[in-house]
Formats: sequence, C-alpha cells, structure tokens
Amino acid sequence: MTNDQLPPIKGFIETSLLDWPGQVCAVVFLPYCNLRCPYCHNHQLVLEPDTLETLSLEEILGRLTPLQDWVDGICVTGGEPTIHRSLPALLRKIHEAGFKAKVDTNGTQPEFLRYLVTEKLIDCVAMDVKAPLEDAAYARCAGVYVPVDIIRASIEVLAKAEISTMFRCTVAPTLLAKSDVYRLAAQLKELGAENLTRAEAVPSLILQNFSPADPMEPDLKNVNPLTDEALSRMQDQVNHILG
Repeated sequence: MTNDQLPPIKGFIETSLLDWPGQVCAVVFLPYCNLRCPYCHNHQLVLEPDTLETLSLEEILGRLTPLQDWVDGICVTGGEPTIHRSLPALLRKIHEAGFKAKVDTNGTQPEFLRYLVTEKLIDCVAMDVKAPLEDAAYARCAGVYVPVDIIRASIEVLAKAEISTMFRCTVAPTLLAKSDVYRLAAQLKELGAENLTRAEAVPSLILQNFSPADPMEPDLKNVNPLTDEALSRMQDQVNHILG
C-alpha cells in the first residue's frame, strides 16, 4: 500500500507516557476536524494543515521498530481521525508492524467507530465528550451544532466493545459549570448501565484542564483555568457519581 492510500500524517511524537494510560506509546496526528471547539490547542492542525509537513508512515515505523521492546502501541489522534475513510488502512499497517493501536475520537462517527471495533482494528479508544448530552450545551463546547444522538450512539458502541475505553472531558470554566460536568457523569452512568457487556466495567470520565495558552477562540486566553485542587475535587465527585 502506498502513502497516498493512507491518511496524511502531520505530526509525530516518538514516545509518550500520557496518551495511553498504563502504556508507552508513540503518537501520530491526522489533520482536519468536523468540530471547532473554542479551547482547541491543535487548531493549526485543524484549520491550516497544509502548512505542516506530511510525514511518511514508513519512516515513522522505521524509527519505532527498534523500540518495540519499549513502545507498546501507537495512538492516532488529530484533528479527528474518524473523518478519514482511509483510517482502517493506517490501523492495519500499525498492527502489521507489531504495535497495538489506539484512536482518539470526538464520537461524531458512530457507525465508522462500530466498524473499527467490529473489525478489531483498535485496541483502545479515548472519546472526548464535550458537554452534557443536550444539543445547546454541546454546540457551545463543540463550536458547531452536533446532534447529541450521534454522541450517545458512539458511547453505546464503546460501552458494548470488548476493548479498553475511556471518556474524557475538557473543563473550560466559561463553557462548562460544575453542574454540567456532574450531569454528564450521570448520563454516562445511565448509558453504561444500559449497554455495558463487561461485568467489571464502569464508564470512566477523565477531566482535563483547559489551557489558555493558545486556544482556537482568542477570548479564552483571558480565562483562568481551574486550579489543580478544584479540578481534583470535581474529579472525585465525578468518580463518586459513576460509582
């Protein structure tokens, strides 16, 4: 398979201890996204990917193969990976090279996500859930209108999947109140109870702090993020809600 049959790779991190909990992984970045989250810090990748060099998968795998005793897998992030119809080909290449594959997604392509799970092309998924599953709140945090039924459908796909799954939410104080975060946690718990097929599994919701350093929406540069203590207290309450 030639590179022109794969999605373009616009960024690469050789090793990360943060992007796949419990694993050492490399990270590749795919361009473009169908959302416009105001706090997005990868907006060059989303809006101006042609200004970034396109990297060769062969060269990336060539650098990683000698590290296979150290690197467990490759995380495919973005942008939004699932808007690329050639994503399955990339994931197959990753598996053929002997690495596990993780995908970060915004959950707006539930049927494509179901295909990736069914075809066993992914070993782990991290899904960013932007807000409580209500259209107005979701549009505020996603920057565009998103029918929350498709987000709910993706959550259900992952709840039924026999792979490692995590849900994440970025907390920007002007976009999400505590009550919004806690309502989202309760909704995840309800969806998990309805759809989980793994007896030991309860949905987890990992809260991430918003960074004002370089957000897509310039006005957010003037917004103070939560303190570590405040975010930790909120995470404790989310964990309590989820049980």
